[in-house]
Amino acid sequence: MDDNLLQYIRRYIDISDSEFLVFSSYLSTLNLKKREQLLRSGDICRARYFITSGCLRLYYIDQKGHEQIMHFGIENWWLTNYDSLLNKIPSHLIIEAVEKTQVLELKEVSLQELYRKIPKMERFFRIIMERTYIATQRRIEFMYSMSGEEIFKGFIDANPEFVQRIPQYMLASYLGITPEYLSFLRKTP
Repeated sequence: MDDNLLQYIRRYIDISDSEFLVFSSYLSTLNLKKREQLLRSGDICRARYFITSGCLRLYYIDQKGHEQIMHFGIENWWLTNYDSLLNKIPSHLIIEAVEKTQVLELKEVSLQELYRKIPKMERFFRIIMERTYIATQRRIEFMYSMSGEEIFKGFIDANPEFVQRIPQYMLASYLGITPEYLSFLRKTP
């Protein structure tokens, strides 16, 4: 199915070609237009999404009506709303395509069946969850311990591919700074 996905999985677990074919049979391809929502606020999230091309953002609308971006996802990343997915509650988060995007959808019902057929996939998704959690912890730590300038420079150094792909107002929301301050930082050598 998707050679990038196969290589990605093999970074974390040993999976045979035949096991990968079984895994692939549980995936559905979804094509999203720019600004198309994959998960709407109020819906229950029922799947995990592997991004094969494009970019997604996970965000919510705060009490003042401002978008607060929690995560971005690009090629070869998984993205979902775990709270809604695992607790089967309506999502207050939105998953939306930042640009034309293609994802492989893995429904949660299918995942439980997949775990029974290929138990090592449970280990794979545990590793993915752990890495996601670590990234979230680091982001929170940076938000509390660094200045806006340090956060921006650290993000750009760690994720240079985002700078050209993400609109400035979205990047500012993600970094917890104003678009005006981000514009100032981008001009500063």
